[in-house]
Amino acid sequence: MTGAPIGAATGVASPPPRSRSVLAAAHVVADPHADVSPDGPAAVDWDATLAFRRHLWAHGLGVAEAMDTAQRGAGLDWPGAAELIRRSAAEARAVGGRIACGAGTDHLPPGPASLTDVRHAYEEQLAHVEAAGAQPVLMASRALAAAARGPDDYLTTYDALLRQTAAPVILHWLGPMFDPALEGYWGATDLDAATDTLLAVIAAHPDKVDGVKVSLLDADREIALRRRLPPGVRCYTGDDLHYPELIAGDDQGHSDALLGVFDPLAPIAARAVRALDAGDPGGFRALLDPTLALARHLFEPPTRHYKTGVVFLAWLAGHQRHFTMVGGLQSARSLPHLTRAYELADALALFPDPALAEHRMRAFLTVHGATR
Repeated sequence: MTGAPIGAATGVASPPPRSRSVLAAAHVVADPHADVSPDGPAAVDWDATLAFRRHLWAHGLGVAEAMDTAQRGAGLDWPGAAELIRRSAAEARAVGGRIACGAGTDHLPPGPASLTDVRHAYEEQLAHVEAAGAQPVLMASRALAAAARGPDDYLTTYDALLRQTAAPVILHWLGPMFDPALEGYWGATDLDAATDTLLAVIAAHPDKVDGVKVSLLDADREIALRRRLPPGVRCYTGDDLHYPELIAGDDQGHSDALLGVFDPLAPIAARAVRALDAGDPGGFRALLDPTLALARHLFEPPTRHYKTGVVFLAWLAGHQRHFTMVGGLQSARSLPHLTRAYELADALALFPDPALAEHRMRAFLTVHGATR
């Protein structure tokens, strides 16, 4: 049985924040009744998946769609992502919500690809995102990381893509802690050299780059990068371990946000950023700093499996009727890890219906032969 999650929001109820651009990378809801195997195409509960996006828009947040939080390349293949983009972009138009969608190269066949293959793959997905009416996020590409022989290959590839984009895009730097296949992205394992290449890409087309999403989990490096960006180019933090200080900023600037951790933290994140809108940075930190314990727990190594905790909390919060993930990745975190996630989220008063969350947690423990 599919359907909208319990207590689902139905549209945009709050305007977007004024002081920061904030997008939550959203998870997908699997169809638990589909007869699929872990290595087969994803079976998605579209009603519940779209209802969760309406929940994010209702808090005034933008949605970053078909990114790694949606298990892109880890259970969700390109045909599934393409359908997700099409449906979510249509829903965004219907409710007036902001949406940015990932365009990558993950439909290339396994095995070596040429730089031309990579560029054509990017172009195909970029065209799909633009045709859907969404802002593209040029995702870091495993195929490009494998094919490139140095910085020049990145410069050439991104130059060709940015020349043809219809509107400014978000670039994407995802560190190897999120995807080991992206080691050495931008043509170097030395992060200073990689940063120089990224900045050269942006400098060649500053009018085509809205911002860069940085997920290196290194606050000092992100601050140094954002201070070197051209005027008008945003730094979207993807640092799920240091986001309060990065979003709050300093006297030389701040980061905007494109964060997977804002999937479960949407209500708190929205209130916090509105404190910044009101000129209350202390209130912002008072709301957001206490969430760090939960975020750092969800994103503990192996970091790429943070999605399991995100979906688990969505189930406990009543946003979906089951704890099942595409690709069977509900098994990627241990019982003690998920139990601690519940405890930390409950301490934040994150569950709209605490009794429902407790009931589901007790049922989960019972199924696993544990008691509470």
